[in-house]
Amino acid sequence: MPVSVTLPALGESVTEGTVTRWLKKEGDTVAADEPLLEISTDKVDTEIPAPSAGVLIKITVQEDETVAVGAELAVIGDPGEAAPAAAPAAQAPPAEQAAP
Repeated sequence: MPVSVTLPALGESVTEGTVTRWLKKEGDTVAADEPLLEISTDKVDTEIPAPSAGVLIKITVQEDETVAVGAELAVIGDPGEAAPAAAPAAQAPPAEQAAP
């Protein structure tokens, strides 16, 4: 079953962080607590560890992107497992054309 890697609270006043560098890439095997990426905030620079062992099946935040605490950064799963599909975006109804 896929496990989300999320940006943890890194301090009382820290609300967001910027991915500065991925240490692993999609398809890499990771061990529990192995560093996956580096995050920079206005207070601290730190590594985010893998919450479980498995394969990094999806990276959802790219380098230099800033995200809120709790945001999904990546997905770890079993070898050969696919990342869960994102929820489909709501489609806007087709615009009505004005009669000439």
